[in-house]
Amino acid sequence: MSVQTKRTDTGTGTAAAPGVRKTDVPPPTDDTGDTGAGTGPDRKRGGASAPYLLLLPALIATVILLGWPLIKNGILSFQNLNPRQLILHLTEWRGFDNYTDVLSSSDFWKVVERTVLFTAVNVVLIMLFGTLIGLLLARLGKRMRLLLLLGLVLAWAMPVVAATTVYQWLFAQRFGVVNWLLAKAGWTSMADYNWFGTQLSTFSVITLLIVWQSIPFVAINLYAATTTIPKELYEAASIDGAGTWKSFTSVTFPFMRPFLWATTFLEVIWVFKSFPQIFAINRGGPDRLTETLPIYAFVEGPGNQHYGMGAAISFLTILILLGLTAYYLRTVLKQEEDEL
Repeated sequence: MSVQTKRTDTGTGTAAAPGVRKTDVPPPTDDTGDTGAGTGPDRKRGGASAPYLLLLPALIATVILLGWPLIKNGILSFQNLNPRQLILHLTEWRGFDNYTDVLSSSDFWKVVERTVLFTAVNVVLIMLFGTLIGLLLARLGKRMRLLLLLGLVLAWAMPVVAATTVYQWLFAQRFGVVNWLLAKAGWTSMADYNWFGTQLSTFSVITLLIVWQSIPFVAINLYAATTTIPKELYEAASIDGAGTWKSFTSVTFPFMRPFLWATTFLEVIWVFKSFPQIFAINRGGPDRLTETLPIYAFVEGPGNQHYGMGAAISFLTILILLGLTAYYLRTVLKQEEDEL
């Protein structure tokens, strides 16, 4: 019995499938039934532009709500604007004179130094206690963790002005709860102490308020970071004989480091530009000794009705924050390069 086979294609040297010619093979299709006619550079360009189109509404909102006021503030910083100019609708340009007056003022540099020191102290305390509470949340049982989280969320959700008013009542000179408790504990000289009469005591109250308001954000953030750490790493560390501190430095801290960097950066910005707590407590007093840059810009601008001067101070404050942002980004990028 003879067996007949199809002849091979002399052009390619491969055997053709029985009963199937090359011209009969249909073009490849994807799951959607597309025959591939839309593939190519046009389709790639359309896919590459999709993320930018999705970001477009947010970018437009940012330009309108943030970009335009920033431009107006920058223009105002080059003008001499006071009630007379407002009433007469006059525009008097001063060029860089507002910036020259601010940068040549010793008061401005004292405020900058005070703001940086105030920010550093607050951020260190916030990150220290926030990290400890975040680690405590990871070690607590379910019920105690829920109770502590509830307290943190309530403290975090309290409006800033309302919390500041409560602290004013707590540290009031004559009827404050803090003075009453200190007097009952034996410090009778504190029964009528004025917490808002000196620079140090006023900053102490403001620092306590800001730290209390900021700890919940840090603690909940870092607790969330601990939930991403695989338990197998702790088990491996315990098998190797690592104690509590060694487990923290070799397992917990490396995982928490990106969260610590990001949270610290956000807290620096939040504390640096804090306005309502300081202004509501004592309006930058006594004798303007607790003014930070945002308070200084308000007092020198709308407070003294020199709006151009206030705009120049606020613009310099933005530049300082941009410098801090650039330093943070450079540090983060360097860390990523080192890890690679």
